[in-house]
This record gives sequence, structure tokens and C-alpha cells, in this order.
Amino acid sequence: MENKNFFAVDLGATSGRTILGTVKDGSIELRELTRFPNNIIEVNGHFYWDIFALYNEIVNGLKLVAKEKIEITSIGIDTWGVDFVCIGKDGEILRNPYSYRDPHTVGAPEEFFKKMPREKVYGLTGIQIMNFNTLFQLATIQKNNSSVLPVTDKILFIPDALSYMLTGKMVTEYTFASTAQMLNPETKRFDPELLEAIGIKKEMFNDIVYPGTVVGSLSKSVKEQTGLGDIPVVAVAGHDTASAVAAVPAENKNFAYLSSGTWSLMGIELDKPVVTKESYELNFTNEGGVEGTIRFLKNICGMWLLERCRKEWEKDYSYGELIDAALAAPAFKCLINPDAPCFANPVSMIDAIKNYCVKTNQAVPETFGEITRCIFESLALRYRQVLESLQKMSTYPIEKLHVIGGGSKNNLLNSFTSNALGIEVIAGPSEATAIGNIMLQAKAAGLVPDIQKMRELIRSSVEVNVFTPADEELWSSAYAEFLKVYREDI
Repeated sequence: MENKNFFAVDLGATSGRTILGTVKDGSIELRELTRFPNNIIEVNGHFYWDIFALYNEIVNGLKLVAKEKIEITSIGIDTWGVDFVCIGKDGEILRNPYSYRDPHTVGAPEEFFKKMPREKVYGLTGIQIMNFNTLFQLATIQKNNSSVLPVTDKILFIPDALSYMLTGKMVTEYTFASTAQMLNPETKRFDPELLEAIGIKKEMFNDIVYPGTVVGSLSKSVKEQTGLGDIPVVAVAGHDTASAVAAVPAENKNFAYLSSGTWSLMGIELDKPVVTKESYELNFTNEGGVEGTIRFLKNICGMWLLERCRKEWEKDYSYGELIDAALAAPAFKCLINPDAPCFANPVSMIDAIKNYCVKTNQAVPETFGEITRCIFESLALRYRQVLESLQKMSTYPIEKLHVIGGGSKNNLLNSFTSNALGIEVIAGPSEATAIGNIMLQAKAAGLVPDIQKMRELIRSSVEVNVFTPADEELWSSAYAEFLKVYREDI
């Protein structure tokens, strides 16, 4: 296999990176080139992303590549979901885009449901209802008589907007568009009823393209700024989770994945969407994946609980200290539903956990070790609950769980998860999003023909930790207790 370098841009909601990925001798090597903040700008009560600053950081990364005389084959960009940029008829960006954290969409779904019932919106899109979805952002902007939409010619999602700024070419990438709650998961096209309901013409969106499509080459301006040549920009899986799932080192389709970090996403890969009464009631979502697949998944709380507790403890405990204290604490002293509303953004996470235990007539955790163990055990049992729902709606048996992202390094939680689920847990890679981005560029360059070969190469390149289940009776008993104290109304 020919050695090639790829330039990945991985943008999160707080920071971004440019990464050099080298496919060499049948393996992948990563090198972080630059890291930079992605700041939200608050002006007059609205929250904006600085799209120009992000573009400038990408250019800075490309300048570094040119300075070091690194030959790159292509460029790929992945970001968080739902947000978009408005483009005028002259091709100019009309203003910095709103952030999904902007409070203007609070209550927007309920307002929209006066036009179209909640069940119908889910039925048309298969996407879970969240107030910041693109559909509700656009509906809110229309309702507020925005000065921007009447003069908007095109709407570009964030990675597509950045690709446009680099190349002058416009596309709508499938995986990202699927997060908007505007795409029909069967036709993979924008739903005309939804567009009509928010007063948006379908011509405002460009043709859907799939991961691996070449958008265009660097513009004359970017080439002059960076000193690079006609480097193609590839539409990878623009939604970061889609790129991460593409990097799951699975051997076959009989797996579930857990993208684990501050928040967790647990799901399976399907050929067709699941849009049923059960999936609606359980709030599962159907997002686009690589090669036309569906990422059927559910959002779950992750390390958010522990991160908030760490900020409250007087001492800044290391993760090693937290793990040791958790192991020394009694098992299953108390359990919580990590997704209960009381844990969304409490003034004190420690008090919220204790109050949940009081209201469910359990022992109250007192030490930092007991609280840490409560969080880890509860997350593992919540994962079992979600996996059981996935298995009911899956068309194949789920034999393994692949944990990717930063949480793949949490050995204690991964061990607890394997015990709770009763199946093998394979942890890694932690850099799944960047690897997926790079491998989709490699696919576009002809180095690999399909996702199976991508995953085969990834398996040979990354180290993973394998956890096998133990203490089955103990964890099954704990799961029964978890279900007894599971509450959604606290």
C-alpha cells in the first residue's frame, strides 16, 4: 500500500485540532499539528460561533504543513452537529452562525408542534426531539422575523461551510444533514412537508453527497495564503460521531458501539432506519452513517456527572485516586438514573445525587469514593438498559460492545460495563473521530475500497483493551435493584 498523508480537521464544541494522518505500511499514524479554542461569542443575548476564526485556524494548520514540506493527499473536516451558515446571493457569508447553545430555541419544539404533531415530526425524520435541532432553529429564526433568512440564497452546515471557504464549492454532506431533523431517513432527502412548515425552499440546500466525495480543490486565495497546491477537500463523515463510528474496529456487524466521553452515544449500525412506536417512545434516533448506513442510537449521560462532582470536591483528585477510592467503596450501595432531569445542570451535582438517593429510599453516598462508584455502577447498568432496547429492535444479535472516544481509557467503567452487559467490551481507539476522518479520505484516495477494509486496517493499527464479563449473578441482581430505583421524574 502506497504511503500517503491526510489532513484532518476535528472541531468540537469547545476546541478544535488539525491532525496529520499517515497511512503507512498498512497502518495509521497520527500527529496533532495544532490545537485551538472554539469560543462561543455572546452578543445581545445571542450565542454565535466564529466561523472566520475556525477557517483561519484551518489555514494556520495548512501553513504548518507547507512550512514542513509535508505532501498531503487531501483535507477532511468533521464537527459537532445541527448548526449552519447562511450564504447570500453574492456567495458571501451573511453573519456568524448561531450556536446550538443559543437560548432562542427553548420551547421551540412545543411551538412547532402546534403546526405539526410531535409524533409526525419523528415519523418523518426518525430523529429524537431536541430543541436545538436545525429544524427548530430555522423555525425560531423565521418566527423572530430574522433579517438574514429573506436574503439567504444557500444554507450550509458547519463542515460544508468551511469546505466552501476553502474551495468555493458547495455541498450538503449526508451524515451531518441527518442530524438536522429535516431529512427523511428512507429517501435521504429533505422532507418537503417539513420545509414547507418552516418556509424554507429546498433549493436553499445543495445536493446531498456521501462521505468520501471530493468537494473541490483549494481556492486560489487559500493556495496563496498557505503555499500549497491543488489539494482536494473531501467530504468525510461531517458529523463527528459518524466519523468516530466509521473507526470502530469491528470484525463483523454483530456489535454495538458506545462513543464515550462527557456524553455517551450508544447505538448500532443498520441498513435501514427504525421508526416505530417503540423507538419513538424510547427516544431513539436514526442518524446517517458511512456507505448509506443508519446509526440507530440513543444519547446517554456520560462522565458529565463525575466531571461536575470533581469541580465541587475541595481537593482536585486525580483519576487514579478516584478509581482507587471507588474500588475501596462498597459495591451497589446506591444507584441512580444518570439521565434523570435532576442531573442535567444542577447547582450542585453532589447534592443532586444525594437527593436522588433520599427520594428513592436508598443509602446516601458520603465519600468521594462512594459517589464515584455510584456513578460508574449506575452508568454501566444504564448501558445495559439501553442495550436491551437496542437488541429488541436490532435485526442481528449484539455480541460485543466497542467503546470509542476518551471514555475508552476508563478501565474501571469498561470493566463494570462488561459485567453489567454480560458481553465482551472492546475499548479503543480513543482517537476514533480523527481516525475515521482520515480513513474516509484514504477511501476517497483509493487506498481502501470499503468500510470493511477500513476497519481491518484500523484493527491492525490501534491497540485495544478487551474486557470479559464476570460476576454475572451479582450484576444481574444489581440490575434488578437499578430498575426498582430508576426514575425519570426526579
